[in-house]
Amino acid sequence: MKKVALVTGASAGIGKATAVYLAQHGYTVYGGARRTENMLELKRFGITPLALDVTNEDSVVACVNHIFQAEGSIDILVNNAGFGLEGAIEDLPLQDARYQLEVNVFGAMRLAQLVLPKMRENRYGKIVNISSVGGKIAFPLGGWYHASKFALEALSDSLRNEVREFGIDVIVVEPGATRSEWGTVATDILLKVSGHTAYQDLAAKTHTLFTRLSQNVAEPVVIAELVRRGIEAQRPKARYTTSQLASWLLLGLKRLLSDRQMDKLIMSQLH
Repeated sequence: MKKVALVTGASAGIGKATAVYLAQHGYTVYGGARRTENMLELKRFGITPLALDVTNEDSVVACVNHIFQAEGSIDILVNNAGFGLEGAIEDLPLQDARYQLEVNVFGAMRLAQLVLPKMRENRYGKIVNISSVGGKIAFPLGGWYHASKFALEALSDSLRNEVREFGIDVIVVEPGATRSEWGTVATDILLKVSGHTAYQDLAAKTHTLFTRLSQNVAEPVVIAELVRRGIEAQRPKARYTTSQLASWLLLGLKRLLSDRQMDKLIMSQLH
């Protein structure tokens, strides 16, 4: 019997690639996103697109209940919906910061709350939370985004040990730089928020760094492959990270260097 997967943020990038990849490998897939018009092409892969705003309780409940009624349960939840707000912590309005956390953290955890009862009943389930290398390392002008991913990592660690006894695995996937519209959006927001403030010099240097990083990124299907590897492993790892050299180096150095040394390394990339 086919396993049923819900992939959020399926209208573009990693979410769309993951939905397609899982469908091509024998899963019954539902894709959730606000921009339903961008998911119409998913139908040709046998994927069912559903309207989903992870910040709206009615939308989240309706999406999950629709799948429950059609399939009986959700075996795999891929919490991919998310975005990044860039800008100095001082500059970014708190209402925008709260929305960042609503999408990247509370939206993901609300979906987990809704699917867990059926998973516990079935004594089977996989919850995959798409974090980031930025869930372990924080760069300046990305504080609110990093806060959301650090929180997602911590919640995943707690949840993993809460639900293990029920046959449920919680898996974190940490992409590095990946081809998507995220980078362009983040850069535009960065310049809008801090491009004309006391942090404008740092914003300009960060913009240059983003532009350089955008020339060497992984394709979204690479992340989709990590998701499949995690959910099909008999004993999945707690975390899967892309094999990009820059990501491995950063995470390795984070473990080895002092905070002062890590700060110096990060700031050296912005000159």
